[in-house]
Amino acid sequence: MKIISKLPDVGTTIFTVMSAMAKEHSAINLSQGFPDYEIDPALKGLVNFHVQAGKNQYAPMIGVADLRTQIAKKIDLLYNASCDPNNEITITNGATEAIYSTVAALIHPSDEVIVFEPCYDSYRPAIEVHGGVVVPIRLHAPKYAIDWRLVEQRISAKTKMIIINTPHNPTGSVLSEADLMQLTRIVKGTEILILADEVYQHLTYDYIAHQSVLRFPELKKRSIVTMSFGKTFHATGWRIGYCIAPEEITKEMRKVHQFNTFSINTPLQYALADYLKDEQRYLSLNQFFQSKRDLFVKGLEQSRFDMIPSKGTYFVLARYDKISNEPDVSFARRMTIEFGVAVIPISVFYTDGTDERIIRFCFAKEDKTLNMAAKKLCQI
Repeated sequence: MKIISKLPDVGTTIFTVMSAMAKEHSAINLSQGFPDYEIDPALKGLVNFHVQAGKNQYAPMIGVADLRTQIAKKIDLLYNASCDPNNEITITNGATEAIYSTVAALIHPSDEVIVFEPCYDSYRPAIEVHGGVVVPIRLHAPKYAIDWRLVEQRISAKTKMIIINTPHNPTGSVLSEADLMQLTRIVKGTEILILADEVYQHLTYDYIAHQSVLRFPELKKRSIVTMSFGKTFHATGWRIGYCIAPEEITKEMRKVHQFNTFSINTPLQYALADYLKDEQRYLSLNQFFQSKRDLFVKGLEQSRFDMIPSKGTYFVLARYDKISNEPDVSFARRMTIEFGVAVIPISVFYTDGTDERIIRFCFAKEDKTLNMAAKKLCQI
């Protein structure tokens, strides 16, 4: 049989590759973005309670009502934005499914989608498999700030969507209120949609407030916002996220979602709904992660790595050009094998493989893990 691939240039993701290498070589895994510590025992208890209570059959396609209601309350508290839990909030199989279902529902062949690189690796395949055209705009180290004049220049009659990600994976940069005002100005009077990947909404540091598009009425009415409980509550394996969008957009997204995954794990949804009732469980997360960022960065002060400031997410970047001139993919592999620390090379997040000798560390780890990794890294 002759198979014609829709994604001929796509292989196994770098996250899978590096995590497998970390396991094979018994390296400390600072590559893939997942914690190595347990979730809150209270959340575990709530899961067990709802399993024992019989909440084990299919959930509604759009998500458990209690959870959607709690999300709406949370959004109102955080961003002073009202969302209809019945018609504007959908529980998804992680934020990645929300992104994919949104693109599948709204992007048609030849539609152009602006993305900012380096960018999360699921954006491009989702766009291309549905016939869309990726229009990449490069962000430059060390600030990785968006040049909004360049955005205006790249907009054409075919521009259907702009994807933003704040806090930004992989760079740790964040969009400011001024950035969102610029975006508001650019899209006002157009039919351009905004897909806002905000899975790290609770992970901003140094007293920087997360600027959700939900805060801005002109953006809110045209935006699809994806968020994640996996990132928020240290449970990446649960694969539960959610999507917030105006009713007319949500209707289209749900048409795909219902056939993509239909419904999401039932007892986990009920457990999360109960867990969200205590606001401090998500309001204190930035302090928790900032202490880990600071611990790890301080541990590398005597290393030959040049750290790039992280304002959000649980990632921090570092230049290694004082150590080696080899390509970042090769250096990342050698770090895993020879030095016992697995990282992610940043070139994989660019369409053209731009290589600035920068790697990404995940600091969502136990303090002892971060200290062990820092010790190894300082010996390079």
